[in-house]
Amino acid sequence: MVVTRNEPTPRGPVRALVSAMRLPQWVKNGLIIIAPAAAGILFHADVLRHTAVAFVSFCLISSAGYLVNDVRDAPADREHPTKRYRAIAAGQLSEGRAWSAALGLLVVGFTLPFFLWHPWGLLLIMALYVVITAAYIYGLKNVAIVEFAALASGFFLRAYAGAAASHVFVSTWFLMVISFGALFLVVGKRSSELKKLGVGSTRPVLAQYTPEFLASALTLSATAVVTGYCLWAFDTSATGLSSVHHHIVPIRLSVIPVVLATLFIMRAAEAGDGAAPEELILRNRTVQLLAASWAVLLYVGVYA
Repeated sequence: MVVTRNEPTPRGPVRALVSAMRLPQWVKNGLIIIAPAAAGILFHADVLRHTAVAFVSFCLISSAGYLVNDVRDAPADREHPTKRYRAIAAGQLSEGRAWSAALGLLVVGFTLPFFLWHPWGLLLIMALYVVITAAYIYGLKNVAIVEFAALASGFFLRAYAGAAASHVFVSTWFLMVISFGALFLVVGKRSSELKKLGVGSTRPVLAQYTPEFLASALTLSATAVVTGYCLWAFDTSATGLSSVHHHIVPIRLSVIPVVLATLFIMRAAEAGDGAAPEELILRNRTVQLLAASWAVLLYVGVYA
């Protein structure tokens, strides 16, 4: 028996605010650890501290962005079958409190890096993230192709923030994998949305895409991700993962879960079953298993 929810579940002010901050999406900020982890220095005390500060700061400023986005989209969200249960759209969190909370989160988020040594690179990346997020909320979300870049930049800046926080050198392969990996996830989500919701949904930009175009874009980005990761994993120079300081076999085996995860996400997107990145990590057992396998192989290759 299917139970249909006609009214939002009652939430007090605190629960409504926490819900609007979208804590499950903080999993995206896990990208911050990739650069120091791949460099083999993640567990150095100062690097771990810098990485933790960058993670918390991004959690706060990203939640501020979600609050502003929900205030902006509240009228449209009330017409959506599921988004109408969001705290602001449901009237459980006032727009005034949402704006106040967003401002407070931004202030704290930008204050924390000042406790680090030379935080200017991290602060610049955070500022870019806020500016691009605001531009997306107030217009870019309705511009085809450009919205891809705006959304993908959020993933890229998170990953680069981890390097900037601890002043870690990042290789060209790292930048390529992160950039096209972010694009791949964004295109995959849009492809699935177009198949499930159609052009008449509450996301107007979908009307500007065709299934054929999104399939081609998905293939293009997937090819770049797999190629870039293979080159990064097989490269024996100082910029590659198979350098003399690492164990080559587990690092090169890590290509397998990357390729399988890419194929799995492509199949899901083509079938209209694609999900947001945080949903893939938190709910999909196959993606969780592949991600865990990749993390273990990378850990053994870099740290064992």
